Amino acid sequence: MNERNILVVAHAGRDDTVAAARRVIDLLRGAGARPVLSIDDRTELSAVDGGFADVDVLIDDVAVDDLELAIVLGGDGTILRAAELVRSTRSAPVLGINMGHVGFLAEIERDAMDDAVQRVIDRDYVVEERMALAVRVKNAAGDVVYETWALNEATVEKASRERMIEVVVEIDGRPLSSYGCDGMVISTPTGSTAYNFSAGGPVIWPSVEAITVIPLSAHALFARPLVVSPDASVAIEMLERTSGTGILWCDGRRSHDLPPGARVVVRRSSRPVRLARLHPAAFTDRLVRKFQLPVAGWRGASS
Repeated sequence: MNERNILVVAHAGRDDTVAAARRVIDLLRGAGARPVLSIDDRTELSAVDGGFADVDVLIDDVAVDDLELAIVLGGDGTILRAAELVRSTRSAPVLGINMGHVGFLAEIERDAMDDAVQRVIDRDYVVEERMALAVRVKNAAGDVVYETWALNEATVEKASRERMIEVVVEIDGRPLSSYGCDGMVISTPTGSTAYNFSAGGPVIWPSVEAITVIPLSAHALFARPLVVSPDASVAIEMLERTSGTGILWCDGRRSHDLPPGARVVVRRSSRPVRLARLHPAAFTDRLVRKFQLPVAGWRGASS
């Protein structure tokens, strides 16, 4: 029988998270599964609690493709980190267990650890596939110099506070408009409640497949948020005349410098991010809870 490898993702910054990670690891072992930690998490957790020192390490002891699932103890930022850790040709689903964080990616309900782990062992969960973005950077000669991906968004931003950048936006191989701006946000539906939301973009339900393109503080008449096909190719080119340099950020985690002439090409990724759910919840309920929206007076759904 193949060993069941379960990645546990947690940081050592909060006592309750450390205690939860210890409990999850003990429960997994008790059920005959093999808990795994990233090398960074094991180092940080072991500094707080020496009991983590004997947990197997991702890549060194267990290949990413051999993971069955990742259990994440933390908020949306920790889930983004977990999605990065499990990303492979057959990415394991990521289960975010609510540790008191109100976000969009973790479970909306807070479970007892024992019950949540037992449901993982029983494979009693559903998996949502979320569209991700494939991101390439080309230099002025057209050579690909950097490749990465994003679950929430890819942003092209000015690298220095005092200088704006000049870019031209291309959709499906056709130029749309040039902008003097602070940057551009290219977002998935999952990311529509992240940077896209702060920039004035639309909130998009996760079941809708689309890509949004949002100019940041653009000096242009046509600076409206755009919603394009999920199969569109979106390119942002740093114009040679731009006086400043730019920087690409993906999910606020991975970055690459963009000199004048650089070109960022964003498409739908062939690999979605897979989220495991114990309690599938309506996205409307997530919005209401996250933003504390007023719903008093609602009389219930009509029959």
